[in-house]
Amino acid sequence: MRTVTLGPREILYEPDETPKFAHFLTSGVVSIVVSMANGASTEVGIWGREGLVESFHILGNARIPNRCIVQMESTALRMPFKELQKEFQESKELRDCILQGVQSQSAILGQLAGCNRLHEAEARLARWLLMVRDRNEADTFLITQEFLAIMLGSRRTTVTAAAGELQRKGLIRYSRGRIHISDPVGLENVACECYGTVRELYASFYCGAPALEANENVKSNLA
Repeated sequence: MRTVTLGPREILYEPDETPKFAHFLTSGVVSIVVSMANGASTEVGIWGREGLVESFHILGNARIPNRCIVQMESTALRMPFKELQKEFQESKELRDCILQGVQSQSAILGQLAGCNRLHEAEARLARWLLMVRDRNEADTFLITQEFLAIMLGSRRTTVTAAAGELQRKGLIRYSRGRIHISDPVGLENVACECYGTVRELYASFYCGAPALEANENVKSNLA
């Protein structure tokens, strides 16, 4: 494996193609995007440092119709995908970690699909900004309105109106593609319920559910 820097809008894999490389992010965020015949696109998954970006490909030879796009400058550990396929078969520890990531990402994917269909743009934008903040571990990041529209599956005018409303409420500052989250707690209050669900899934994977349970038992015994 070697450390690489990934630029904004860089494509890590295209629909129906076997990836050339496997990536484990060490910073930044990438999105899994589905595109329709009319050119419309929306985000259906998001990866931070919690696992293998190409995890769905490593499970078998099924057709993967999605594209993976780097949201902002990121870093990753990269290795040839074929070499990881071999390690996946030979190492139970590696296989268990990747499968846990697949389970977590599948649950997140389902939640985001429902969110994109059922929730209003302002609540979805608040949810998305918080998800990026959690993975990027920063309150400020660069993102264009055009890219936001793709991520939310909305018109650019809709995203502009939603971002303007969040800014009017003092929750974010947005100027020339630079977003700063001024009030994370307030933004969470505006976000749809999906943010809390996805955060729980993310925390469960990143910290490990058994470890969380053990910590609670320790606290109980100390009390």
